[in-house]
Amino acid sequence: MIDPITLTVIQSGLQQVCDEMDLSFSRAAFSPVIAEANDRSDGIYSAEDGSLIAQGSMGLPVFVGTMQFSTRTLIGMIAEGRAVAPKPGDIYIVNDPYLGGTHLMDVRFAMPVWRDGEIFCWLSNTGHWPDTGGAVPGGFSASATAVEQEGLRLPPVRLFKEGELDPEIYGIICSNIRVADQRIGDVKAQAAALYVGETRLKRLLDRYGDDTVREAIGELRTRAAQQMRANIARIPPGVYTSVAHVDSDGVVNEPLEIRLAITADGERLTFDFTGSSAPCAGPMNSVLATTQSSVYLAMRHIFPEVPISAGAFEPLEIIRPSGTFLDAQYPRPVSGCAAEVSQRIAEAVFAALVGPLPDIVTAAPAGSSGNFALGGEVPEEGRSYVMYQISGGGYGGYAGGDGISNGCSTIGISKSPPVEIMEQQFPVLYHRYALHEGSGGAGRYRGGFGLDYEVEILRGTARASFVMDHGRFGPQGALGGTDGGVNRVVVTQSGTSFVPEHLSKAQDIALRAGDRVRVRTPGGGGYGRPEDRDPVLVAEDVRLGRYTPEEAARLFGGEVVDAPDAR
Repeated sequence: MIDPITLTVIQSGLQQVCDEMDLSFSRAAFSPVIAEANDRSDGIYSAEDGSLIAQGSMGLPVFVGTMQFSTRTLIGMIAEGRAVAPKPGDIYIVNDPYLGGTHLMDVRFAMPVWRDGEIFCWLSNTGHWPDTGGAVPGGFSASATAVEQEGLRLPPVRLFKEGELDPEIYGIICSNIRVADQRIGDVKAQAAALYVGETRLKRLLDRYGDDTVREAIGELRTRAAQQMRANIARIPPGVYTSVAHVDSDGVVNEPLEIRLAITADGERLTFDFTGSSAPCAGPMNSVLATTQSSVYLAMRHIFPEVPISAGAFEPLEIIRPSGTFLDAQYPRPVSGCAAEVSQRIAEAVFAALVGPLPDIVTAAPAGSSGNFALGGEVPEEGRSYVMYQISGGGYGGYAGGDGISNGCSTIGISKSPPVEIMEQQFPVLYHRYALHEGSGGAGRYRGGFGLDYEVEILRGTARASFVMDHGRFGPQGALGGTDGGVNRVVVTQSGTSFVPEHLSKAQDIALRAGDRVRVRTPGGGGYGRPEDRDPVLVAEDVRLGRYTPEEAARLFGGEVVDAPDAR
């Protein structure tokens, strides 16, 4: 049996391999969404069934499950002869949502690591490409009714063969996407991250031996399952229910429901989405891999001390939500699944478990990635561009205090790219970049505030598309707290402003120099009864301009007292 010290060192070594892949990917990538916003992830997966071994601590949690499923699917396709068997140095590319993916813009690379002529494990990563073709720049087609309208769909093919980029396959990809000349930087960065991981992993294997590392991987998986079961045992046996809403699907302007029943039996949790809305016409369908991964990431938020491993998922049973929009089948459009629907699923998990775990679970966070894609032309410079903006929002209040303001999304660590970088790379000017004050839900502990930004087109023409959410319903409050503020989008064309029909979803809005887009992202839900909030904290929020005196009196009740000036 492996000793505890060696086990800990190997565990840290596997984590370090993934972290180095994350850093290599971001530092070498060209696109701001990867290089600055960190919309990517890297991990190690078993050779037998693609089960997760380790994932980078700086990667998106939503990819924890999806890369496991896509790697598992690839291994199965190779075994069945539906994908070409690999050779050393081969790297597969795949973005098909129905093969264990998310939306088309999340492009996966997978590479086997060979030892003595056999595959020891797989390395895989995902990067959000700014564009993969389709009806609108950026891929977020809010009105899409089929996946083909969202972009190029790739089954697993070897983009790198024995370490060399295949020019024919790369040419096919470039012929179907916008600003293709810029993708080579992201492609090489994504591949380089895997080669870095291979080098670091082989160094670990050489030091401790393949058999010892393999034994450690098995032991870590067992312990992760034990830790998750121990945490589940803290939940009183019973059935816990919740409902979360998606504003609309972008085509039919009616809400979608996520109905969740969680059964706790002391050792396992069973997640049942029976009764959720049927598959929808627009792009807010979720593929099964994303639905499952959303549950995993929610439980990671609740029990973050459980190591990332396939073992952590073993006590979680997810009943397949057949016949609902949470189990999308070809050709349903899915561009909103990873960034938006996934966060509504996580919100449903939080809302169901905040009752039995009030000291751990928070009120709902903003739960929207704020997907804003802008594709334009600058004739005088002879170039085109695709700009992709993601943004943060407020976290929910919790038993220990107020929610964080302008935090990253529920699904990961992605952050808004710096304004300076965006203005340098694209013909835009940010007139505002501030907190969405007043957006935090009221409660004993209020929700954090969202982001308020406004961007102007400086030159040429452009087309804007949005796939966001929480424009109709704010993030849920908990235990008597009120909901957070909603997402607000305002477009100004030729001096006239309007709100899109679907509030935070629209596509192909024509813009020209001088036109503006303003986005105010949601605040987090409040935790506990608003009237129980410390009057001094209410007064401090008023003093800092977070709420007006009238808003504070209405939301928290009573007269606002003077707060001492802390400066």
